Amino acid sequence: MLVAAAVCPCPPLLVPEVAAGAAPELDAARTACSAALGVLTAARPDRLVVVGPAGQAGRGPYPEGTRGAFHGFGVDLAVRLGRGGADAPSDRALPPSLAVGAWLLERAGWSAAPVEGLGVGEPLTAERCGEAGQEIGAAAGRVALLVMGDASACRTLKAPGYLDERAAPFDAAVARALGTADVAALRALDARLAYELKASGRAPWQVLAGAAEDAGLTGALLYEDAPYGVGYVVATWS
Repeated sequence: MLVAAAVCPCPPLLVPEVAAGAAPELDAARTACSAALGVLTAARPDRLVVVGPAGQAGRGPYPEGTRGAFHGFGVDLAVRLGRGGADAPSDRALPPSLAVGAWLLERAGWSAAPVEGLGVGEPLTAERCGEAGQEIGAAAGRVALLVMGDASACRTLKAPGYLDERAAPFDAAVARALGTADVAALRALDARLAYELKASGRAPWQVLAGAAEDAGLTGALLYEDAPYGVGYVVATWS
């Protein structure tokens, strides 16, 4: 049964070593993520699943102990998913979104429950995402989710996807749905529009919607902004 969820953005820039001189610009987002993880700890889960967007090669489950790194961003920094479990083979590294999630957990000193990861293919349909979430929500024991993903990347002229007038309304709808734990609204997100706006969080958010279908959780919006023209949202469901 799903007892709590935290929604966080997944840009590698959340990691100060990656952001370097720009690190202070995301301090508010980091603070909100820490508060969101506190909600997960307070829920006393038996199991934590970190869900995040992944490319074709990064899909599927990741057991506790799987390692990730930020070498591709010019930083000699490695992370590990959870504190238990044996190290996974080196050829099965965490995708960037789950590496950021692992970093957030390490930063918070997470020890409340075993951790596993789930990389979700960004093209996955809403129906398939919902089914994956339902499997998580139907599992025995108290389950919590850490859901990683960004909103649109088209909020300004300098954004990675350039300016798109549809981006701000899309992000506002996402923030509203995540902040109110609106399962139906998340299910209804337009996958094509999300793709066109480069919103990597669409599939993970719809996994959350499936997991929370019968959980009766209440949402709270902790942070919503668009630094660098990319929409970042932090929310909790409990």
